[in-house]
Amino acid sequence: MHEPLRIVVVAPDLAVSDPNDDDAIAQAERSRSLRIGLLESGFNLVATLPADVFLADRLAQLQPDMVIVDAESDARDALEHVVMATREAPRPIVMFTNDSDTSHVREAVAAGVTAYVVAGLSPERIRPILDVALVRFQHEQALHQALAETRSELDELSTELKERKLIDRAKGLLMQRQGLSEADAYAKLRKTAMDKGLKLAEVAQRMLDVADLL
Repeated sequence: MHEPLRIVVVAPDLAVSDPNDDDAIAQAERSRSLRIGLLESGFNLVATLPADVFLADRLAQLQPDMVIVDAESDARDALEHVVMATREAPRPIVMFTNDSDTSHVREAVAAGVTAYVVAGLSPERIRPILDVALVRFQHEQALHQALAETRSELDELSTELKERKLIDRAKGLLMQRQGLSEADAYAKLRKTAMDKGLKLAEVAQRMLDVADLL
């Protein structure tokens, strides 16, 4: 049996200082409903944290599987803190908001938000939303890993090609100046590399450097 997903919710304090602030009351109620929905859906709600400069340290200590951002008017600021806090250790980020201004959705997704959910939050929607977000995050991480491996392979091929060109130039120099055959020139380079404990390309580069000085 799989362990329940460990979730940290980043949200403002539920306490409402002004009983006449309808927006704050609505936000607090919605945030409370989200947390109840997470628990009822079987998730492990590890902590609820404010979006501040200490968020990265707290996430590093808690090591959650997913971060949920629950915000309204300060959504962009909260998201910025979360993105910065997860930069070194990427995690799926799901944003719940009732803010009808979706002009910065593209920014949020580009910054690393896995799912951006506007309005219509109900407990029965939470699990499928988070399940899809997790799968999407895992897929994106696999793509990033494949891309990194491809770049590494290309770098290795590029380095190998450069080294081969150096060795060919050094062989040509020996063949020209010492009248050696290609096989003998390569053998001489190889013996020099072994005697000096250097790579073949390093010996070739040193030889070419000296030749340039003469």
